[in-house]
Amino acid sequence: MTHRLSRRLNRLRGRQSGRRRLADAGMTTAEYAVGIMAACTFALVLLGVVKSDAVRGALGGIVQSALGLAG
Repeated sequence: MTHRLSRRLNRLRGRQSGRRRLADAGMTTAEYAVGIMAACTFALVLLGVVKSDAVRGALGGIVQSALGLAG
């Protein structure tokens, strides 16, 4: 009797953990979506900074000085 009861209890626990896994399955997709949105936002901010006149001038100066040293 106790062996039968423990087998049944183990089966029920297995079903519940399977349900939990199914319920949590969408969490990784949501986490990826938030991560992608954060990366895109960071890329837009970085693009805005690089396109600014001050940074563009500084990068141009670095390139010119590097070419001046090499040539």
